[in-house]
Amino acid sequence: MGTHSAGHSPGRHHSGEEGLACTSGGVGVLGGIIQDRPLDPWPPNHTNAWLVSDQLVLFPEAHQGGPRYGLQPLRVEGIERDHVCPGHVMHPCCLHQVSVNPAYQAPELEYALKKVGCKALVFPKQFKTQQYYNILKQICPEVEKAKPGALKSQRLPDLTIVISVDTPLPGTLFLDDVVAAGNQEQHLAQLRHTQKFLSCHDPINIQFTSGTTGSPKGATLSHYNIVNNSNMIGERLQLSQKTAEKSRMVLPTPLYHCLGSVGGTMVSLMHGVTLILSSPVFDGKKALEAISRERGSFLYGTPTMFVDILNQPDFSSYDISAICGGVIAGSPVPPELIRAIINKMNMKELVVAYGTTENSPVTFMNFPEDTMEQKAESVGRVMPHTEAQIMNMETRTLAELNTPGELCIRGYCVMQGYWGDPQKTDEVIGQDKWYRTGDIAVMDEQGFCRIVGRAKDMIIRGGENIYPAELEDFFHTHPQVQDVQVVGVKDNRMGEEICACIRLKKGEKTTAEEIKAFCKGKISHFKIPRYIVFVTDYPLTVSGKVQKFKLREQMEQRLNL
Repeated sequence: MGTHSAGHSPGRHHSGEEGLACTSGGVGVLGGIIQDRPLDPWPPNHTNAWLVSDQLVLFPEAHQGGPRYGLQPLRVEGIERDHVCPGHVMHPCCLHQVSVNPAYQAPELEYALKKVGCKALVFPKQFKTQQYYNILKQICPEVEKAKPGALKSQRLPDLTIVISVDTPLPGTLFLDDVVAAGNQEQHLAQLRHTQKFLSCHDPINIQFTSGTTGSPKGATLSHYNIVNNSNMIGERLQLSQKTAEKSRMVLPTPLYHCLGSVGGTMVSLMHGVTLILSSPVFDGKKALEAISRERGSFLYGTPTMFVDILNQPDFSSYDISAICGGVIAGSPVPPELIRAIINKMNMKELVVAYGTTENSPVTFMNFPEDTMEQKAESVGRVMPHTEAQIMNMETRTLAELNTPGELCIRGYCVMQGYWGDPQKTDEVIGQDKWYRTGDIAVMDEQGFCRIVGRAKDMIIRGGENIYPAELEDFFHTHPQVQDVQVVGVKDNRMGEEICACIRLKKGEKTTAEEIKAFCKGKISHFKIPRYIVFVTDYPLTVSGKVQKFKLREQMEQRLNL
């Protein structure tokens, strides 16, 4: 069967260690944590602080910002800039935070605003090349002549409040003025009254899926989801056992994404970790500088980010001796990359985490003491209070051990649903509350899970099932290959053919014929790609995930298929 533990159904794995938090207005509610949690439960000498653009923000200053916002309960959409953390001061205000990808253009922003019926939008005037006020005017031209706080838009009828973070703009409220209004006693009294009725099962965050397989959907997460998930991530990382010097987290990942918001900032709040935000957008050099300058002991990142960090030309010149561990997540991790990170950065406590936005996000994770091979060949074991099962793709019965099937998750971490989309919700969450991840996985006798690939990415060539992740891991053993993505492209005879999109290491040259020759005798003949395409980059989401559906389209166009 898929896997089992004593006292539970064979074929399933369940972990149920310490209790879950769920109280109204208390530790099960994020507002209760940010407002009321004292510093003394944290380990001795720990002081929670956020380092943002070299500016130190101590925990009391961060959490006291929330109640001062003159906002009533509503849904607020936030476009983040410079690693500003508006979400974590919105939470005590009983707001539903809608996380927005800062790369959104006008049609994407309009889609998100309409989908969740946002009443307020918080944004900076500009970030990089993005002119957010101009983008807003494209879909809401009324804003220029609107009375601040009383916007009436034809295309966005729910949107009434627009808040500018850094510059007073026509038709908007200025953030400084909103903060000042929040200091008035009547606002504070109303806020305290509202918080009494806040439930741990109320929505707190709507996270749009990254769009790696199509249109984004709004995964709705509750206080119960993310408070408990962030607490258990920290417990699995054994943060409560670490000294202050070993609790300095460098976080280069986007804050609008679950890895940055829950896995990073929320973990730091729950466990008293110093959070170091290395740069407004990811920069491998800036991440190394932050580790060196701030004596960072822990590093978060996606596989793409770690590759860029390791490949910095002056990598060896940085003092990274304080680093001891980290978390790599967000997309499949090649085993060779795990070994390289542990060996080159001396990150013996590096762990691989797996999850989905819909699962708050983490459901599987290594323990820091797992062996290098266990980390290289798996995403660890199931998290506490979480059930996992692997189902045969055809029969929908429990798969045998070490046999690929669809990974399904059940427990506190499963989202409430896709906002405003019950049909899409029913497609992934059954009446029995099992969430279908769409990921193909195998599990061994010890409960270690290995992700084989996405069900939608699986290539069926002449009736043979081929898993791209398996081939990608194989190609990473080629000495000239920097990165590789494998997709299926259409073929009149075979149905699909394999296309390997390869990025070579700097200065390296090779040919498609040489790559195919490397495959012979090492993998089955039907797994050898028909097409080898050398590329310089891949279509990515801002969170660093490869958009394989776009890559597939690009390759079919390039190959004239």
